[in-house]
Amino acid sequence: MDISLILCTYNRSESLPKALDSVAAQILPESILWEVIVVDNNSRDQTRAVVDDYCRRFPGRFRYLLEIQQGLSRARNAGIQQAMGEIIAFIDDDVVADPNWLQNLTASLRDGQWAGAGGKIVPPKDFHPPKWLTVGGKFDLGGTLALYDNGDLSGHITRAPFGTNMAFRKETFRKYGMFRTDLGRCGNVLLSGEDTEFGERLFRAGERLRYEANAVVHHPVPQERLQREYFETWWFDFGRTRIIERASRPPFLGIPRECISILRLVLLLLPVRALNWLLTLETKKRFYLYCQVWMTLGEVVQNLRKIRTPAGERNAASTNPGNGSQTIGEGRTLS
Repeated sequence: MDISLILCTYNRSESLPKALDSVAAQILPESILWEVIVVDNNSRDQTRAVVDDYCRRFPGRFRYLLEIQQGLSRARNAGIQQAMGEIIAFIDDDVVADPNWLQNLTASLRDGQWAGAGGKIVPPKDFHPPKWLTVGGKFDLGGTLALYDNGDLSGHITRAPFGTNMAFRKETFRKYGMFRTDLGRCGNVLLSGEDTEFGERLFRAGERLRYEANAVVHHPVPQERLQREYFETWWFDFGRTRIIERASRPPFLGIPRECISILRLVLLLLPVRALNWLLTLETKKRFYLYCQVWMTLGEVVQNLRKIRTPAGERNAASTNPGNGSQTIGEGRTLS
């Protein structure tokens, strides 16, 4: 098997067929063997029936896998364990991929020169951001909507790709572990960063990642995500993510590092960021600074949580990312 495509889903049986149709329509050379593993993260709707239909219609192409432990990272790791391909690609359950997406995303990974690749994630053609929102440019908030666009030229990147449009050689998971299960979306909690943390892990190890401008997926932007409340929640949880990612350090003169971080955030960063926000009149810049305030609040709260968390639990995920020491499976047949 050359490529395993992993699609994780949770309670989206009504919109899931649109994503699966775009996956089934992928155009690759006949010499390339590829499979699709749909990981059902304990859905309570008709997800199993939807996926079973594709397994019947495309025998040997689609496989169903149930992961009962909640969380996107756990679902992705379960798919990796069962993947037979030497290249593992990822896509979300709410996007539509261009017909040549998978070929363009993975072609450069077959000779081993690149550890991974990411592609372009674009909004619908009829997307019109609110007047207070910047997508692209200096005050870019497109990442909040899972949009990723490095331009129209392919090549080396230093910014980790996003999870709905990325691929890695399978050996990278053997060497560097899998996705951290203390990061990533779980239910309604908007923690993120399991995808970019893995990319950053590869960068630190000296691996090279590539941007494929012609590997395009179209990401919907529901109206509820264009509300200020969604951005507040997302940036608050992003601040929490930044602290969770950070490795614990020994106390300084007997003072926990988290206490020092809280003092720095509350006495220095938060007042400055809040003042910049309050004094800025330009609408888009003002909202960008407002999001920075919410991120800082999330950092404060997560530092407080770390102080109350036993040291052993705190270090478990960061010292063994995504339970990466487990042996990656050999792709057993799934029911």
